[in-house]
Amino acid sequence: MSHRPRRLLTVFAVGAAALLLTACTPTVALDPAAGANNPRCADVIVHLPDTVAGKAKRETNAQATAAWGDPAVVLLRCGVTPIGPTTKPCITVNGIDWVLENNPIDTDLRYITFGRVPATEIVIAHGKGGVTDASVLPDLADAISFIPQKKQQKCLSTADVTSPTVTPTPLPSSK
Repeated sequence: MSHRPRRLLTVFAVGAAALLLTACTPTVALDPAAGANNPRCADVIVHLPDTVAGKAKRETNAQATAAWGDPAVVLLRCGVTPIGPTTKPCITVNGIDWVLENNPIDTDLRYITFGRVPATEIVIAHGKGGVTDASVLPDLADAISFIPQKKQQKCLSTADVTSPTVTPTPLPSSK
């Protein structure tokens, strides 16, 4: 057998193996957000990392979405409706403000960016086989930063908010 047919056979075998391996990891089915066609979401999606919390990026079937892990333990959707002021927990990680939308003891945590239009939502699976938000949020910060933060919309802590000063009302004096 000459070298050329052997080389073609090798290339074919490698290509077939790659196809079989990708067939083992099905596409993650997600619904696109209402604002998924926003050009700023395209900026986010093209800058997403290949790994998040040590989990490999997966292919998704919807515009402006991403997923990591097999099974998927981190889901992302860009173009969700921004949220307004809230009393829900808000944290800042690497310059990105995130609002925790559900109970922190839930097995899946849902975060939405705060002060960015369009907003980005992530769902993080915790527990057995899951990952922590502390390992996910920093990995996404660079990509999310392509949507600018509105100047007047930032996470605030109770220390940032001043309560009105109460001026005592003088009591009437008896003369």
